Amino acid sequence: MSIESDLQARTRVAGQAVFILGALGLSLLLLSQITTQTVWIEDAKSFPAQPRFWPGVAIAMMVTSFGLHLLLMRRRRPDRLDWVEARRWLEPLEYVLWFMAYVFLVPVAGFLPMSLIFACALTWRLGYRDAGYFWVAALFAVCTVALFKGLLGVKIPGAAVYDALPGTLRSFFILYL
Repeated sequence: MSIESDLQARTRVAGQAVFILGALGLSLLLLSQITTQTVWIEDAKSFPAQPRFWPGVAIAMMVTSFGLHLLLMRRRRPDRLDWVEARRWLEPLEYVLWFMAYVFLVPVAGFLPMSLIFACALTWRLGYRDAGYFWVAALFAVCTVALFKGLLGVKIPGAAVYDALPGTLRSFFILYL
């Protein structure tokens, strides 16, 4: 067995084909857009001073590196384990969606109510079902609101539901909750 094939056998990991194909595709897309996303200045003092030069060099190196990696791979077609691994890479996106829902719902329901709901819902989603965990999550949410609104003085817009409250109560909710 040659050193190169031994190295390829030892470095073959699940998801490699999907990753290399995806990275090469993204690099080619970026390279195709370089002329629309950067400018060329006619009276630039030197070629490396062009705004397009260094991004072009970086993207060309990405295309070259991923292309060479793909050519040197023994097996270039993704198999079942590659797709299983690729799905695992997408799992963290669920938490991005949770956070985006939180961000969009805070102006509707309020910082404290959404923080309580969010902390408890994530606690449940992570598999912690005992009441003690929910109390800790709720305490964490209250402390977070107290830290950001009270101690740090972060200005967070009042919720739309606060408009239904009477004057002084509405002011209190906007200021502290």
